[in-house]
Amino acid sequence: MLIGQGFDAHRFAAPDTHRPLWLAGLLWDGNGIEGDSDGDVAAHALIDALLAASGLGDIGSLFGVGATAHGAGMHGVDMLRETIEYLAARGFVPVSASVAIIGNRPKIGTRRDEAARVLSEAIGCQVSLTATTTDHMGFTGRGEGIAAIANALIERRS
Repeated sequence: MLIGQGFDAHRFAAPDTHRPLWLAGLLWDGNGIEGDSDGDVAAHALIDALLAASGLGDIGSLFGVGATAHGAGMHGVDMLRETIEYLAARGFVPVSASVAIIGNRPKIGTRRDEAARVLSEAIGCQVSLTATTTDHMGFTGRGEGIAAIANALIERRS
C-alpha cells in the first residue's frame, strides 16, 4: 500500500467571463474557477494525490500546463479517469481516498453525497468528501478562490 497527498488552489474567474463552476465533478450555480481545464480543485488535488502515491509525477507532468496542454479544456472527472487508466497500465489501483474542499462557496453539504459518488465512480473506489472554511482568513476566506487537499491510498498489483 502506498499513500499520497495532493493540493490544488484556484481563484474564481471574473464574473463577466461567464465561466461555469465545476467542483468535485459537479456543475454548481455561480461563477466558475480560473484554470486551463475546468478548474475543479477537488479533482485536481485527487489526481495529484494518486500520482504522488505512485511516484509517477503530478498533474502537470501528466496533463501539461497552459492553454495548449493536453489537459486544457478537460473536465476534472475525465482527467481523473485518464489518471486511473495511466496508473492501471503501470500496475497501480486505488483503494481509498479523501478530499477536503476549502472555501466559502459553493456550499458542499447540499450535494456532498452526489459529489462523493461521482468522484468514487471516476476512480473506482470510495472517496470521502469534506468541506471547511478558513473563517474569513486568506484568499479562500475572502472569497477570492477555492482550494482542496486530498489523500489517496493505492495498491501495486503485480
